[in-house]
Amino acid sequence: MLHTRTTPAERRRAFRERLGSGRLLVMPGAVNPYSARLIQQAGFEAAYLSGAVLAADLGLPDIGLTTSTEIAARAQQTTRATDLPVLIDADTGFGEPMNAARTVQLMEDAGLAGLHLEDQVNPKRCGHLDGKSVVSREEMGRRIRAAVDARRDPDFLLMARTDARAVEGLPAAIDRAKAYVDAGADAVFPEALADEAEFAAFRAAVDVPLLANMTEFGKGPLLDARTLEDLGYDIALYPVTLFRLAMGAVEDGLRTIATEGTQESLLPRMQTRSRLYEVLGYEEYAAFDSSVSDFTLPPGT
Repeated sequence: MLHTRTTPAERRRAFRERLGSGRLLVMPGAVNPYSARLIQQAGFEAAYLSGAVLAADLGLPDIGLTTSTEIAARAQQTTRATDLPVLIDADTGFGEPMNAARTVQLMEDAGLAGLHLEDQVNPKRCGHLDGKSVVSREEMGRRIRAAVDARRDPDFLLMARTDARAVEGLPAAIDRAKAYVDAGADAVFPEALADEAEFAAFRAAVDVPLLANMTEFGKGPLLDARTLEDLGYDIALYPVTLFRLAMGAVEDGLRTIATEGTQESLLPRMQTRSRLYEVLGYEEYAAFDSSVSDFTLPPGT
């Protein structure tokens, strides 16, 4: 049946162990619970929930309009459907340090393996847009310490994202990353690095797991997995790739129906009904239903 067979604690331990393996973890971003299941079936070892995707799914821009409870609800729907560890984008923690603390506990309760908090001002904006602003290093330290204090499962990963590269330059971003680790962050997400040399400089300076954001149409290069592994990065993130592919296909399909008056030419590009039923486990549900309800009452009852 289409539900996880592992506990959040097991997935968190697995995520920690995988990050400690020295091998690059390739992490696609899920569009919804169904796509998280597809990510698992494709052989990936972890999935991601992007704040930009979660906002876009609600018809909203990625400028801090979503709430912690909306994000936690979507996260719980996703973690129910996959055995993979799931990392989530928790923006700025959705407010002050006390809000960040509450966000950590909401995400723990949602079954996630970890989250990242960023050092942008609240409300934030997409990390690859111009005009970003960051809070002081001290303010971000308070966010991280509040998150650490609120965490109940020590295996729940707390990652600090810094957007300072585009605002203050690379040396300041590295200094911030070190300060965030000192405040208790388990890993670091340096956003919008400009080139391979900057990825290398960050790796040389920061001695915790590092995430490389390989988002399309952004500020940085799209480095391949071999290059990222050679650079010593721990996670290669593809946060919006599946969403962009899916929405591109939707737009193509709409144009085809409008132009041709039928969807027939689109059939070879569609997931078949049989494949859909296979992913959803129709047969398993039918077998389960029969096992609990297929019985005969004895005579006289």
